[in-house]
Amino acid sequence: MVTLKDIAKMCNVSPSTVSNVLNGKNSMGDEVKQRVLEAVRETGYQPNYYARNMRMTRSGTVGIVVEDLCQFSSPFIVEMILEYLETKGYRPILMNLRMYYKLKTTNIEDEDTLCKIIEPVIQQMEAIKVEGIIYVAAHCRMLKKVTGMIKYPAVYTYAYADPKEHTSVIIDDETGAFDMMNYIISKGHKAIGIIAGSENNYHTAARIRGCQKAMFNAGIPFNPDLMLYGEWDRNSGYEQAKKMLKKGITALWCMNDRMASGAYGAARELGMEIGKDISIAGFDDHELSSSLFPLLTTYELPLYAIGYRAAQVLVSMLTDKEKENSKDETISLKGQMVIRDSVRDLKN
Repeated sequence: MVTLKDIAKMCNVSPSTVSNVLNGKNSMGDEVKQRVLEAVRETGYQPNYYARNMRMTRSGTVGIVVEDLCQFSSPFIVEMILEYLETKGYRPILMNLRMYYKLKTTNIEDEDTLCKIIEPVIQQMEAIKVEGIIYVAAHCRMLKKVTGMIKYPAVYTYAYADPKEHTSVIIDDETGAFDMMNYIISKGHKAIGIIAGSENNYHTAARIRGCQKAMFNAGIPFNPDLMLYGEWDRNSGYEQAKKMLKKGITALWCMNDRMASGAYGAARELGMEIGKDISIAGFDDHELSSSLFPLLTTYELPLYAIGYRAAQVLVSMLTDKEKENSKDETISLKGQMVIRDSVRDLKN
C-alpha cells in the first residue's frame, strides 16, 4: 500500500507538503501541486481517513445507525441522508444493527436489549471519531436509554427522543390520517370501517386521532365497533377485513398498504368488486400499492424528506456552535395523498 511518505519521497518534498496539497491548501507553487497530484494519480494513493481522524479534532465523518436496513422505510430515509451529506462534503459511516435478523422482529420495545446491540456500534463510532450521528429507527416509539448512550450531536428519525434534550424528525401521522379520512368522507361515505395498526403503537394512536378529528368535523360519530386492530401485515388485514366487511360498511381504511392488500383478498372472497361494491384505502404508499388492482388510493409517507431534514439539522449542529448547544423540538413532516382507483365516489 502506497503511503503519504512514499508520495513525498517520489516528489522530493516533505510529507506535510503532500498533505497540504491533498487538503487544498494554497501555500505551495503550481509546479509542486502538479507533481504531487500526478504521483497520486499514477500510484492510486488513497488517504487513510481512519488514521487522519485519530489525529484531527474534526473528522468530517458522520455516523448513520440504522436499526434495520430491510425495514421498508429505512432505505428511503438513508438515501437522502447520504445525498445531503455528500453535497456538504461529509463522509458517512453506515452501521446496520440488523434487528430483524437478530431478534426476528423490528417492533422492539425492550431498550435494554437494543442497548446491548448498539453498544459495540457506538464504540466503533467513537474510535472513528465521528462528528455526529443520525439514528434511523425501524418503527416509531419513545427512545430513552439509547439517547443516553450517544454522547455526540445526534438527530433521531422515525422515533421520538426527549424534545428538551434531542432533535427528532418524524412523520405527521395525525395529519396524514385526517387527510385520508377527510378524502373518504368527501366521496360520500359515512359507514367507514378501520383496520388500525397494532395496539399501544405511536403510529396507530396518532392515526386514530386524525381520523376521529375528520369524522367529528364532518358530524359522523366514531363507532368503536367499526375499528379492529391488525399487526401491520397482509394476513392480519385479510383476517380483520373478513369480519369488517360483514358489518355493512361502504368504505374500509387500512392503516398501511400491506393490510390493505389483505383486505383486497378478503373482499374478493366475499364476491365484492373493489372500487364499486366496497371502497378500500391504505396508508404509506408501499411499492405494492401500485401493483394492486384496482390501484390503491393511499398516503405517501415523507420518507425522503425525513432523511434530508435530519441530515440538514445535524450538519447545522456541526457547523453552528449556537445551534449545537440549543434544544430542538420534535419536527413533524407531512406526506401527501396518492389518489388512485380504489375509493368510489358515492355522490356520482
